[in-house]
Amino acid sequence: MEVRILCADETSGSFQRLVEVGRVVLINSGSDAGKIATIVEIVDHRRAIVDGPTTNVKRQVVPFNNVVLTDIVVKSLPRAIGSKRLAVFLEKNQVVEAWQKSAWAKKIDARQRRANLSDFDRFKLMRLKKQQRNIVDRQVALLKKERA
Repeated sequence: MEVRILCADETSGSFQRLVEVGRVVLINSGSDAGKIATIVEIVDHRRAIVDGPTTNVKRQVVPFNNVVLTDIVVKSLPRAIGSKRLAVFLEKNQVVEAWQKSAWAKKIDARQRRANLSDFDRFKLMRLKKQQRNIVDRQVALLKKERA
């Protein structure tokens, strides 16, 4: 019962993320867009049943076009596991924490924070960047002056 992130050298061929029971997916459309869920059963080559009891995603059939496979896999997850037992597996393997530590989740969070900035917040950010740029430019000028 471990969470494994597969490296490129562990899989053969060009596909590193395989559709499998226990694979954590990011839902990218619908009311649950932006949430993660786990594949609990594969319906056919186009759809799977996903469930996310720790992220408030109800058990549902989703097409693979509406999800993105992540690198996080919960190994030895039984097929068609119930929501309560799945929640226990996810908590024990710290799947949500592993997702939040990933660069992908951090980038999505930063994009969301940037989108929620007010006009005044964007102005303050511009001023801070300008101050930082001035400090860096002064230090670079001093270094150039020392070398000359």
